[in-house]
Amino acid sequence: MFNLSEEELTRYSRQLILDEVGGKGQSRLKKAKILIVGTGGLGSPAAFYLAAAGIGTLGLIDDDKVELSNLQRQILHSTDDLGEPKPCSAGRTLSALNPNIEIITYNKRLNKDNVEDLIKDYDLIVNGVDNFPSRYLLNDACVINNKPFIEAGILRYSGQLTTIIPGEGPCYRCVFPSPPEEGTIPSCQEAGVLGVTAGTIGTLQAVEAVKFILGAGKLLTGRMLIFDALEMNFREVEIKKSEDCPVCGQNPTITTLEEYELHCDI
Repeated sequence: MFNLSEEELTRYSRQLILDEVGGKGQSRLKKAKILIVGTGGLGSPAAFYLAAAGIGTLGLIDDDKVELSNLQRQILHSTDDLGEPKPCSAGRTLSALNPNIEIITYNKRLNKDNVEDLIKDYDLIVNGVDNFPSRYLLNDACVINNKPFIEAGILRYSGQLTTIIPGEGPCYRCVFPSPPEEGTIPSCQEAGVLGVTAGTIGTLQAVEAVKFILGAGKLLTGRMLIFDALEMNFREVEIKKSEDCPVCGQNPTITTLEEYELHCDI
């Protein structure tokens, strides 16, 4: 049935009965290739649920090692993994969860020289980076190379996400044209983040990714979903494509990739 084994039919049985999934949809998930950039607070829950859902190939890129302070929110890693490269720890966790899928790990930092090669073979990119230079670089690379991606960010008790489909809606620069100046945002240590906020937003990224592969439901294209954990509410903000956007506007000024100095993300 749609190239699914008996074991897979049992494993995915609860979603196979959904009208939007079925055997055909599960086969689409099995054939899909998704790259997750960053295996931290956002990438961990996103990768965990995408592996569980049966995404056939998951790419994991990160250049960090597991630290004790990560474990409050980065659920792919454990105390036994301290000091280990995050992609290795994450890959082992996901393979144990679902041995039917392929995990490809990249123990390296995203930069202007490797980003296009890294994203080229994937159907969708999930952005779980924790710094502005990588965020803008990934946005530009995906827009220039026509790669859809799911953008998200977290800070303290709040988070936001949107789905960016180049050519169909706004990109990250349509809303935030350039990185913030140094000193205008809090440092990582000063800002802090509630671990379950990262879990909430990362899981929603996984929801969007599954919907994209299935072609089901309404994606967050042209919309930004904002979550406030303290008030326990969601609100939606319409975002529009900017004609003056430096990368996807009518007269783009960014046609080649560039990098920015590293500052802490919000």
